[in-house]
Amino acid sequence: MEFAWSNEQDAYRRRVSSFIERTLPKDWWTNYAHGIGTDAQLFYSKIFCPALAEEGLLVPQWPKEYGGADGNPWQQFILAEEMWSWNEPRGGQYMGVNWIGPALMRYGTQAQKDEHLTRIASGNVTWSQGFSEPQAGTDLAALKTRAERTNSGFKINGMKIWTSYARRADWIFLLARTGPERKSISCFLVPMTSPGIKVVPFPGLVEEGHLNEVYFDDVEVPESALVGEESKGWDVIRHALNYERVGLPRYHWARRTLDTAVAQLKKEGRFSDPIVRAAAGRIVAKCEAARLLTYLVVHQRITGEDTVDPNVQRLTAAEACLDLMSFLMEYTPDCLAGGDPMLENFYRSQIAATIAAGTYELQLDLIAQRGLGLPRGH
Repeated sequence: MEFAWSNEQDAYRRRVSSFIERTLPKDWWTNYAHGIGTDAQLFYSKIFCPALAEEGLLVPQWPKEYGGADGNPWQQFILAEEMWSWNEPRGGQYMGVNWIGPALMRYGTQAQKDEHLTRIASGNVTWSQGFSEPQAGTDLAALKTRAERTNSGFKINGMKIWTSYARRADWIFLLARTGPERKSISCFLVPMTSPGIKVVPFPGLVEEGHLNEVYFDDVEVPESALVGEESKGWDVIRHALNYERVGLPRYHWARRTLDTAVAQLKKEGRFSDPIVRAAAGRIVAKCEAARLLTYLVVHQRITGEDTVDPNVQRLTAAEACLDLMSFLMEYTPDCLAGGDPMLENFYRSQIAATIAAGTYELQLDLIAQRGLGLPRGH
């Protein structure tokens, strides 16, 4: 099969690329680009995203009633690919655009849509994702954060971990237990300024400020914070995760990073080694496989198909990233010791590549059960 973009899609890509090139500051690569969880990057996203919205490029695939242009998912992925060519100047705001917005369009009340979709479409709000806990990552049904009924709404207690952008987020899309059954989980929209919320960044190999722990101590939220029906949040969660799993074009980021590493090896006279060239070629093949699988999933969204292909795509992209990380450590290890900051940023960011949006093992389980029809436990 030969895949080619239409003339209209090529023109749209050029429009996006031109906007990025003329809008980003001249010191982008030096002072902003390296780490989408850093203060500098998140601060700049509040400048860049409103400008992107003014240009009609932040949410073109959204319906016009919510600030979009009645576009289609292809525009979203062309936009995402171009953004990741520049290490994502939208910062964490891609999260609101890619999956929080679509989840609210489908499951939110009219009041929630009016309040939040307008903010996301304006480029003036950053969201964080309150899903994982120390004992509830892959198995979200094991989460212990609890939301108990009060006279005016809910009182939330518990903690979340691996929470990207939480230090500078305005809101958190939070999962909490609201009943005795294992899957009695509800979704809440919670302002990060709420009394009782404490954010604790933790250091590690990932880029500065990206990952955080978030604690909830008697955090009170109104009834209007609940998304969908109480204790029936799994439909919302599945819908959101299907958008999240292919929302970040890791294949595009990986390919651009590989090209940078290869350029360094060529400059040093080390890319003539057939072993090095073969390793790079295998990564290119996996990146392209992940790209075409992503395009397949986009097509399925347009046609309304429900398959396990998003899970297959997620595995393929994760494997491409893992192979590239090994390549970087084998042939350009200086990237973690003062070398090329783009290579360093990719390596640190992809440490969680097989964990984010559901672990590698979870994706395999879902493919086995939903795709192959295998029974649980086999």
